[in-house]
Amino acid sequence: MKRIKKEFLVIITLVFCGQLLVRAQENSEYKLVVEGFDWGPGANKVIVQLNEEVDGVKASEYKVSVERKADGIKIEKSASKGERKVVYAYVSNEDGVVVSKGKHITLVLDVSPNDPLSSPIKYIVASGRGSNKWIDYQLSITHKPTGQIWNTESDRILPGVDKFDLKGTYKQDGIQLTYASYVPKIDSGKTPLLIWLHGGGEGGVDPSIPLIANKAANYASKEIQEIFGGANVLVPQSPTFWMQDSDGVYTRGKKNDIYNKALFGLIENYVAENSNIDANRIYVGGCSNGGYMSLKLLIEHPHYFAAAYISALAFLDEYVTNEQLQSIKNIPIWFVHSKDDKTTLPNETVVPLYNRLISTGASNVHFSYYDHVVDLSGFYGGSNHHFSGHWSWIYSHVNDADFDYDGQPVYVNSRPVKLMQWMAHQQK
Repeated sequence: MKRIKKEFLVIITLVFCGQLLVRAQENSEYKLVVEGFDWGPGANKVIVQLNEEVDGVKASEYKVSVERKADGIKIEKSASKGERKVVYAYVSNEDGVVVSKGKHITLVLDVSPNDPLSSPIKYIVASGRGSNKWIDYQLSITHKPTGQIWNTESDRILPGVDKFDLKGTYKQDGIQLTYASYVPKIDSGKTPLLIWLHGGGEGGVDPSIPLIANKAANYASKEIQEIFGGANVLVPQSPTFWMQDSDGVYTRGKKNDIYNKALFGLIENYVAENSNIDANRIYVGGCSNGGYMSLKLLIEHPHYFAAAYISALAFLDEYVTNEQLQSIKNIPIWFVHSKDDKTTLPNETVVPLYNRLISTGASNVHFSYYDHVVDLSGFYGGSNHHFSGHWSWIYSHVNDADFDYDGQPVYVNSRPVKLMQWMAHQQK
């Protein structure tokens, strides 16, 4: 009899454990949320489904582990595997929106510019060239009291990027360019066009990279869109890098690049296909490589653009002729650069170019010249935290630039303005 009872208990235990295992495996999937921050992308939230409806959740009950991998790329141990810090948790719907009661919870994860484990993108150097790439980014979420695990990503939410159409392609003279685009929802009327040209690390065939690698998706944000009353946003992508010449190496303006003709063709084609665009309010801007290309487009097509916003300019001043300078001096331009930029040296690029433009009589050219690129959020040290001096595009993306080369405000109609407000007033 004791043997029968023992076997019965074993069977019951196995069945019960089996039911727990099945329940635990019912919802093994999670949704990952990746947002663009000033310093780059961060996986800052994870959404999981529970087996039962709840009205509260404790962050301390959850453990989140991560593994980062990339085929053929060695990632140092400290940046390849570890634990993510859960800073907060709340009951949500399946998209991470707060609700009072539900079967989903969202775990808010700590992100930091100094924590590679928080990023699903890695800067990878291959064949002598570096670029940002999405990598294999796998989480494992454990509910410590029950042992339930979620370890399969079912979906990825990119709050800024998801506003864009990422399927754009354009081909001219054997060169194919990909691009992302955003069309505002307006009832009627024409809207301006904001063009953003990425830096040297965002080339390729995946337009989500230039949108999130340095927060360019922010041009479709509510804050910036309201400044323009709605604006189309076009983010073209170079297959390699905008400054590539016919020999496959970088040009700083001495030689012609191979992409500017196809890029301008893409812009003209996009404007022709979108009748809501005001052809008198087309604005072009970019950083580093994209700053070079923005200036190149102005030189090649001085009557096409209403204004330009250029950060971390990579075009060497010595290769801008006096004739070219005269052709662009009446184009409204706002430069942004940092004095400690070690990549695009300001005294070889933007400083002499700006001074030459002013000396020719350019009346609507401005230059915000920062001492350093700092943490504008205040979360990571504020003004005491210095990012790379090359990252001056941070000030453009969040519309921080609000002063001229002499340190004084820039005015429109006798009122001080920031970069985006200034640009919204420019038209041909």
